[in-house]
Amino acid sequence: MPLYICNSIPGAIPQSAKPQIAADVTDIHCKVTGAPRSFVHVFFFEDAPQQPLRERSAFLFGSIREGRTAEQKQELVEAIRASMSTHTGLSPNAIIVDTADIPAGWVMEGGALLPEPGHEEDWLEAQSIWHPIGPDARKDAR
Repeated sequence: MPLYICNSIPGAIPQSAKPQIAADVTDIHCKVTGAPRSFVHVFFFEDAPQQPLRERSAFLFGSIREGRTAEQKQELVEAIRASMSTHTGLSPNAIIVDTADIPAGWVMEGGALLPEPGHEEDWLEAQSIWHPIGPDARKDAR
């Protein structure tokens, strides 16, 4: 969590741009929210049964943990859309970015329910004994 899923018209997002966009989404999300990098997941689809909304070329939907401010959400949406436009050459008007709040207790990572925003450090510490990222990787997860 967060889980970002991008559905696009086939060919709208070059294969070479997908890793760049995924890295930017991760960087943006972590910068804006303070969430650990290991929490961020980004997926791309071109074969989804529903094409992007309202004749747009790409639609990126992010399920994010509840508790983010309206300003944080606006910053996420604007920065992610700018990244997608930069890496694809699509007009920002051809890209939709949307988020939805999900209670942290509805999501598991590594078999443990996620913490509320702001409690990631304690959660990572509690998981370090068995969590796949391990104690040495925690500093890189932020």
